[in-house]
Amino acid sequence: MDIFTTMKISASALKAQRIRMNAISSNLANIETTRTPDGGPYRKREVVFQSSQQGFANTLDIQMRDAAQGVKVSQIQASNQPPRMVYEPSHPDADEQGQVAMPNISLVEETADMMSASRAYESNVTVVKSAKRMALKALEIGK
Repeated sequence: MDIFTTMKISASALKAQRIRMNAISSNLANIETTRTPDGGPYRKREVVFQSSQQGFANTLDIQMRDAAQGVKVSQIQASNQPPRMVYEPSHPDADEQGQVAMPNISLVEETADMMSASRAYESNVTVVKSAKRMALKALEIGK
């Protein structure tokens, strides 16, 4: 695997983690949203990753190169979990029993996911920096 393939893979991971962070931020911003344009409470956004593998070839070198294509976001889907029901009769969106349908979003889980995405992003930045340093060292050797 060459340096440019390494950078390409890390760049795809950086993009995927940025999208994941945006989804988590949206979830946190809407943790109390009980009314959306679609009707009902906000539904948690979940990012689905997929390998951007392109296929396999006949020789080992080509197989290894084609298998190492990185990661991509295949979709951002709304969670299908039911809303969390909270008793709050004074809320404008309360039903006749005083229950309010709230988004089923856990602050703790979202915070942990955000930390995980942040660490993954930082790791891929480190990989890009290391690949850059190796490329510069290789150029120095060629002088």
